[in-house]
Amino acid sequence: MIRIDFKNTLTYKLSRIFVNQIFDFVETLGIISIQFIDALKYIFTLNLKFKQILKSASIFAFDSLPITLTIVGMTTIIITMQVAPELVKQGGGKYIGMLVALVMIRELSNVMAGFAIISMIGSAYASEVATMKVTDQIDAMKALKVDPIKYLFAPRLVSGFIMMPMVFIITSFVGLICGWATTMLTTHGVSTLGFIESVWEGLELRDIFIALLKASVFGFSIVLVSLSCGIMANGGAKGVGIATTKAVVWSFITIAVIDYLFALIFYF
Repeated sequence: MIRIDFKNTLTYKLSRIFVNQIFDFVETLGIISIQFIDALKYIFTLNLKFKQILKSASIFAFDSLPITLTIVGMTTIIITMQVAPELVKQGGGKYIGMLVALVMIRELSNVMAGFAIISMIGSAYASEVATMKVTDQIDAMKALKVDPIKYLFAPRLVSGFIMMPMVFIITSFVGLICGWATTMLTTHGVSTLGFIESVWEGLELRDIFIALLKASVFGFSIVLVSLSCGIMANGGAKGVGIATTKAVVWSFITIAVIDYLFALIFYF
């Protein structure tokens, strides 16, 4: 008779990985929810230092702006290069500005800017807090009766909520300019005035307001997830790397879920 050690089978190992991922998901979601509630107490009571908010706003928006504009601008150029000539061939040249504007305002600016900020700012926030956690600086702050949520979370959450719409406005403007310039270079029969008229015909104020709200939610969520994953770190330098990776992955997933919910609520 052949005896099989079930714990050494592939089925058992895959099951354990799946179960561990579920536990990790639930734990992370719980930590994020707790940090969110604690941070709101300081935000709603305005128990914050304005200087810390300004510093965080500078890091969140201006430091990440070059890479954000590069990603959004290049993505817009690539999309317009492929779409604009085809629309002209099909007699739809007057819809190029409308298409570029809708893609930029509804999706591209916010999502691409969010991904850029996650990669640059979110990962930096996560690694900073994770390093503080594994080196016992967080415990030292608590021993000195300094709440890490008030000092590390709340100002950055406010700055993310406020500055992400600013980033959206700038990236959308640059994206539209890139779309216009690409249209002028790659198509014939489409004028600057025609492009601008197409933009205004296809774009509504409702789209702008929804996009601004989405940007604020994106900014707040990126900061919250990154800091929460960072404060869960343990196990030295390896734990810092794991926490940073988890923050980036979770932030990407969060952006995708929020984007889906906005599309479902406002455009479905």
